[in-house]
Amino acid sequence: MSHISYNKQWQDAQLAVADMLAIETPAQPRAPETDINAAFQLVATMFVKYVQIFRKLEQCYDQIVHPQKRRLVRTVLDGVMGRIVELKHEMITMDYSEYHYFDDILADLKLTPSDLEIPIPNYFVLERAQAIEKRERLLGQILARMTSENDKPDGIGMMSIDDAIRIIQTHERARQGRLRAKQMRELRLNDQRARQRANMGESKMDKSLAATIIQKYYRRHVVRREAKKFRDEEYMFLGMAMPTFAKDPLKNILAGVRAHEDERRKRQEKHEINYQQALVATREKIKQTEGPDMKERLQDQIRQWFIECRNASKKFPDFPDEDDGGSNAIFANKTLGEIQAELDAKMESKGKKGKDKKGKKKKKKKKEKKGKKGKKKKKKDDDEGWTLPESEFVNEMIKPSTVTYQNFWETRDESNNFEQNYDSEIIKEEKRTEVVEEVRIEVDALMREELKNLKAAIDKTKQKKKKKKKKKKKKKKKKKKEKDLTPDRTIESLYEELVMNRIIVRPPKVALSDFVGDFNYLPSLIRQAKHEPMPTMYDAKQLAALYGVLPFGSEKVHETAPQVKGLLICGPRGCGKHTLLHAIVNELGANLFDITPSNIFETYREKEGRKMLLHLCSKVGKALQPTVILIDNCEKLYKKKLKPEEKQFEPKKLAKALPKWLKLIKHGDRVLLVGISNEPYQATVKPMMKVFSRCILLPRPEYGTRLLLWKTLIPKYGGIITPTLDLTSLTKLSDAYSSGHIHETIVEVLTERRLAKMAKHPLTATDFISGLAQRNAIYKEEENAFKSWWKKTPLGKKHERFLEEQESGEGDGKGKKGKKGGK
Repeated sequence: MSHISYNKQWQDAQLAVADMLAIETPAQPRAPETDINAAFQLVATMFVKYVQIFRKLEQCYDQIVHPQKRRLVRTVLDGVMGRIVELKHEMITMDYSEYHYFDDILADLKLTPSDLEIPIPNYFVLERAQAIEKRERLLGQILARMTSENDKPDGIGMMSIDDAIRIIQTHERARQGRLRAKQMRELRLNDQRARQRANMGESKMDKSLAATIIQKYYRRHVVRREAKKFRDEEYMFLGMAMPTFAKDPLKNILAGVRAHEDERRKRQEKHEINYQQALVATREKIKQTEGPDMKERLQDQIRQWFIECRNASKKFPDFPDEDDGGSNAIFANKTLGEIQAELDAKMESKGKKGKDKKGKKKKKKKKEKKGKKGKKKKKKDDDEGWTLPESEFVNEMIKPSTVTYQNFWETRDESNNFEQNYDSEIIKEEKRTEVVEEVRIEVDALMREELKNLKAAIDKTKQKKKKKKKKKKKKKKKKKKEKDLTPDRTIESLYEELVMNRIIVRPPKVALSDFVGDFNYLPSLIRQAKHEPMPTMYDAKQLAALYGVLPFGSEKVHETAPQVKGLLICGPRGCGKHTLLHAIVNELGANLFDITPSNIFETYREKEGRKMLLHLCSKVGKALQPTVILIDNCEKLYKKKLKPEEKQFEPKKLAKALPKWLKLIKHGDRVLLVGISNEPYQATVKPMMKVFSRCILLPRPEYGTRLLLWKTLIPKYGGIITPTLDLTSLTKLSDAYSSGHIHETIVEVLTERRLAKMAKHPLTATDFISGLAQRNAIYKEEENAFKSWWKKTPLGKKHERFLEEQESGEGDGKGKKGKKGGK
């Protein structure tokens, strides 16, 4: 795609943003919605539309080369990203469910499930590439040092003589066995050749007859091959068969597209460097050429103001403070009389402030009390229904950026800017305002001194000495800060200590796109039958993006978006909980701390040790944010009865320290605590959910996800899917197994030896059945245990009450549910 295509895509996205702003900020106030279902449908539709805008803007920001355009796109992108997170949390407050389904909205908007997938912006990692590379290098050096220290020999002899002889004997016997097998194979071949020669000598066939027989068999083979090829193509066209992945023609095309995208990113870096150099050069040039004239002109204007005020009021005015705007307040389209009146009023109010403070405070308190009482009475009558809450992302980021786009970039002709370099005129305007402000501050300081000298020289007799009242300093309440237990140590040394103690670990390279899951196509029909649909792996991946990646990837989004400090990932064994965690860490380019009780027991065992560990996690995590902190098997922290082997790690002591530690994570600290659990139903629900405010429940994969797993993983490990491999039967047979079981079976079956036989012996379903049968399946009892546990959580209880109200007809927004939904 050229820059024209991306500009067109940006234009389409901005038009969609303008349509959304019409909904967000209507010309006339919208009446409160009394039907909670209609309100939820409005928010869900907005969520889907914002996701479409987000997908377009993310691609534009990743590929647009123009540096000034990218800055505006980035602002809108962050605003839309934050709005998506806000709407997700708003939907949770309306129906009290983590999972939401949009199949009916997708059908109305004529979209596909792939259009709803939330992309992860590439700039999360690309803009921090150097810092991440430096951190990985340091981590690699520390780990290499650890392994070299562990591998040091204890004594001089590294191997005993008996062990050495045993190894030599083993290899010698293997060599003799290979030679013996080779000789036997040659003997069998020689016997076979001798029998063939003997048979050919007995009977001879006419050459023409032999040629006819060969032609007959060859033509039959050609016809069968063409018929099979025609049948396979027809099946593929009808969607009844899959294309052969080993000969996928899209691979070369996709490789070319990726190469083109990487080239555009290199051009971005080059244009950004030129833009930064132009900013510095233009500012210096404007300051040298226009700065003296600006200074002289501003001084003349202020002196003229002095004279006019002197002539009008027979005294020199007071120069406005810098906090009030300085000389900007003088020339803010006001007359001399208005300016002087404002200054006099400020002087008078300063004298009266001390006298009237006490009386005003008492009156205010009384009014506030009365107002609160009145509000409580009015709420019952006026607060019926739901209204769309205002968003800082819309007001402060999306709306101003859209206005800038419409006023400037939408109508700008860039036909001559083929290379998409920076616009020098925009830089001049920006830097001119900066230079004017800098010159104004310098001139204000000079003119204050000049005014002081004029007053001292001319108005000496008229001025009365006024005793300056000492301003009482307001005692500011000191906020409780975390005590620094390591004031004399650098972040690098603390980082090294955590790596040496295996607290900071290196996660496997996994992307969120590698987490395979299929879309839930029938949730609306399931709900019509008065059943709650089970979430799919696709839904879990979406939640990981909304809770763990988007809010922590951008600083601006994290400052304003609803905060998630603790995230619980739970589900049956082998469903991909650790894979999902590693994907979150890699997409953010974050550090991964493992504070599982069994991992910290040896190094941070006592109370002071745990305190020091949490302090190090906080200090290093905030300095090198974003940071993800892992507690594996977190249900052990909240179990009523622990097994003897679990008690030795003292997990409950860590559980007591976590709530206090979470309070030290303030808004803006991109630190996420993640708990992973196979058996959350064994833990006490209330204290566990206080620490982990959000939960991702990974279910046993349904039919669509299992089919997608077989289709994706077999080609990934070198296998070829042919018609002999009955994937539908294989998917049905793997019903009780998790995604981890399927993955392990495929890796176990597709060995080098099996791949070598692939051409003559294609894969069949029976190759994988024996591997699956050796694994422990997930039974319905375990799945029902997760369902019943979820209903006991605070959010699950609220959701059950909400469903009961909906069924009884009370959840139409007129009762308690309607009020809660609008909060």
